[in-house]
Amino acid sequence: MADSSVRRFQTPRGTRDLLPVDYTVHARILDHAREQARLAGFGFIEPPTFEYADLFARGVGEGTDIVEKEMYIFDDRGGDRLALRPEGTASVCRAYLQHGMANLSQPVKLAYHLPIFRYERPQAGRFRQHTQFGVEAIGVRDPALDAEVIDLGWRLAESLGLRDLKILLNSIGDIEDRRSYVPRLKAHFEPHLEQIAPDDRGRWDRAPMRLLDSKDERTRPFQEGAPIITDHLRPESAAYYDAVKVHLEALGIPFEERPTLVRGLDYYTHTVFEIVPAEADGSQVTVLAGGRYDGLIEQIGGPPTPGIGFGMGIERMAQQLREQDLVTDDASAVDVLIAALGEGADVAASRIAGELRRNGIAATLAFGGRSLKAQLRQANRSGARFALIAGARDLSEGQITVRNLESSEQWSVGLDDVVGALTDVTYTQPQD
Repeated sequence: MADSSVRRFQTPRGTRDLLPVDYTVHARILDHAREQARLAGFGFIEPPTFEYADLFARGVGEGTDIVEKEMYIFDDRGGDRLALRPEGTASVCRAYLQHGMANLSQPVKLAYHLPIFRYERPQAGRFRQHTQFGVEAIGVRDPALDAEVIDLGWRLAESLGLRDLKILLNSIGDIEDRRSYVPRLKAHFEPHLEQIAPDDRGRWDRAPMRLLDSKDERTRPFQEGAPIITDHLRPESAAYYDAVKVHLEALGIPFEERPTLVRGLDYYTHTVFEIVPAEADGSQVTVLAGGRYDGLIEQIGGPPTPGIGFGMGIERMAQQLREQDLVTDDASAVDVLIAALGEGADVAASRIAGELRRNGIAATLAFGGRSLKAQLRQANRSGARFALIAGARDLSEGQITVRNLESSEQWSVGLDDVVGALTDVTYTQPQD
């Protein structure tokens, strides 16, 4: 009888267990992401899970939701103020500085997949711990590089089979461009401050451009008629944005200009983009997003250094794959399950399973000493493609029975021919 006084633990709110069926989907996404990064010349980096909290305060921005509300911050025993990583770009830029990567051939192209931690309201596709794949190209400011990074993200989505997506594109200029633009934007929203959402009211003074892409229904009516940044770009900034679009067209990448797209972090400059479902109209549907951040490295103590990158939530991408019926039920851990029946059959089954595994065929036993019927029922439930029936009598005659679990067809093969029978006749490695 269970002790009712013992607490039954569950995952903390906003976190989840990644079960085998989920892991299969995540692994598939990461395999495609790694391959697309490799094709574009990116190497991989893995910064630590926690950093000094000031790195994110200075890099991401003191006025952002991440820094003000969402970081997991703690003091360690040595008195250092640390934070679990709330995003990847600042950590990668810190590594670029710390390890003297400015002395390497530029741009330095770095990719990563990391756990990310944010204390925010859990909802569909959003967790307090999630996994992010991202890329950063640091050291060069070139419209062709912006287009290449966007192209990488687009090809990644395409390689996974996703359909009905679109790229939203904008330029938010730089500090000089915003110097003349922001006062006009604030003047537009000022008469409506009492009517917009409280969080947006707080952003009006410190980050007014964030009001442009607010998804709060109390703010959205007042976005109409707001001045847009692309009308206030200096000639050199406008020319850069035009050049990015020319390179995207040369790559055959479709995009939709979205003048209200600003992204949520202070470090962005010039090019910003998102990949979203074609019919999207909400805050929780972005599958991949990023932009240029030419001032970030300077903000964390380095010399002026341009950079551009993107981040992709693996959980959000997995959700899109499921919504578009692109997740197949192929999460079985084995291809062959061996049912043993009779004295000494389990030992022979272990030997056969080992031989199959050494030859690249995933195999295991139906453990527990149950009846043949129960073992075959387990084989059918396991998702294995084949069952091997290792009966003591057949084994003594050097034979074993192969059953195709999809067609129920079965036949006998010699023990010396098991690997060949599965490899050359009926076994093929499942492909994506």
